[in-house]
Amino acid sequence: MEEEIKEIIENALIEDIGTGDITTELTIPEGVEVKATIIAKEDCVVCGLDIAGTVFSILDDRVEYAKKLNDGESAKEGDVLVEICGDARAILTGERVALNFLQRMCGIATKTKSCTKKVIGEKTRILDTRKTTPGLRVIEKYAVKCGGGHNHRRGLFDEILIKDNHIKLAGLKNSVTSAKASGKKVEVEARTLDEVNEAVECGADVIMLDNMSHEDMKKAVEIIKGKAIIEVSGGIQKKDIEWISSLGVDFISMGSLTHSVESVDIAMYIEKS
Repeated sequence: MEEEIKEIIENALIEDIGTGDITTELTIPEGVEVKATIIAKEDCVVCGLDIAGTVFSILDDRVEYAKKLNDGESAKEGDVLVEICGDARAILTGERVALNFLQRMCGIATKTKSCTKKVIGEKTRILDTRKTTPGLRVIEKYAVKCGGGHNHRRGLFDEILIKDNHIKLAGLKNSVTSAKASGKKVEVEARTLDEVNEAVECGADVIMLDNMSHEDMKKAVEIIKGKAIIEVSGGIQKKDIEWISSLGVDFISMGSLTHSVESVDIAMYIEKS
């Protein structure tokens, strides 16, 4: 996992720096030492501080990077998240990449936290999905956890989820029967009450209620209760969480935690040592 994250950071630096930071190289003499602070410009849940620190350590391992908060903690507008000391060239060159990671990861963690606060009771958990930025899934799913959410499957390789297109091609019963032969837990997507009944009869371990009306969702929960784990999905917004969780479902999965999140406003300020 650490190597995967390091590769993500290195690729981001290559993308931004290319053949060199020509502005910094032409304007800042070698050997200039600076102090910098990274500050939250709005309230947020902090996430990505170690990743931002790795940006600077890759560029110059002598840069001193002191976190003032930890991932998962709350920051108020104006709070200092990090103090940095070291070579001006390294800090200026790494600034945008470090902030890009922080702003997006804090945005995901902050949105996730706001959603978890809407849950009624202690049973229902908020899940992420595979609707992540290509190449950034590992860090975006980490941000969801920092916000108090839970990770669904990492990819196609670690959990079985039979979706509508599988059902169209192979049928619900055949799909579940074939998948259960693997010995793994089987989740199946159900869009109608008929599919819910069929999924229960087939012995699905998890039944995802996808894009159902409130009326059908309530009926589906009664059909499934005690026979399978219940997940609700399909365009779920924060305003829907309170009612859905009141039904006593196990999971609410939300693609919006990652696919359309708003980044947090975070800035870095630099001064000469």
